[in-house]
Amino acid sequence: MKNFSRLVPIVLVLLASISLSFRPQTANKQVPKVKIIVLVHGAFVDGSGWKGVYDELVKKGYHVSVTQHTLQSLASDVAAVKRIISQQDGPCILVGHSYGGVIITEAGNDPKVVGLVYIAAHAPESNEKRAEIFKKYPSAYTSLIKGTDGYDYIDPQHFQADFAADLPKAIASFMANAQVPTADVCFQGLVENPAWKTKPSWYMVAQSDRIINPDLERFYAKRIAAKKVVEIKGGSHSIYTSRPKEVSELIEAAASY
Repeated sequence: MKNFSRLVPIVLVLLASISLSFRPQTANKQVPKVKIIVLVHGAFVDGSGWKGVYDELVKKGYHVSVTQHTLQSLASDVAAVKRIISQQDGPCILVGHSYGGVIITEAGNDPKVVGLVYIAAHAPESNEKRAEIFKKYPSAYTSLIKGTDGYDYIDPQHFQADFAADLPKAIASFMANAQVPTADVCFQGLVENPAWKTKPSWYMVAQSDRIINPDLERFYAKRIAAKKVVEIKGGSHSIYTSRPKEVSELIEAAASY
């Protein structure tokens, strides 16, 4: 009995050390708190550009919805996205690319939305006119064509250089010739109550973006007090398509917050 009583403390110490040796792996692993993701596209494109991000997230068990809005007005686009949010059966992370960032800044006020992820996206302040902020942070692109009917598009001949420089030529060419002309009034739409003021946010900067000045993206990220900012070296405006792994990882960080 004396020998047994001496062994008990030793056994307990060994068991404790074994238990502790497994803890770091568990502690370092992100555990998703939100499993529903809603992806919102920007101007001149549709939701198909999210395919790579969609695949990355779905294979990890997330439920992902991709919005298809009309690009005819900010109000109609917000309504379309809120329609998709209403279909979700739990809390969700809202992700916006480019002009999609304006949409999620408004639609993100929905109580089901618990986090916002901006991918090379606009994150406007209350009633902020983007034309004014562009004067301070001018864009590099020169390919925008304003149609006589009030709809804008990007010159297909310059689409890859300005919009999708880090995508293969064939994919960029398809995107250029499958454009969704965007009503000019979309770019003039104002947000009254930015959701990022009350919801945690994350931001991805495309360092080689010609559509939105990368310095403007950094300005947005700082102003919204992004929980995490990721910069993609060589990333074009199309990082939501060209860098699905990095984009999905940032979304997962938001879902695990």
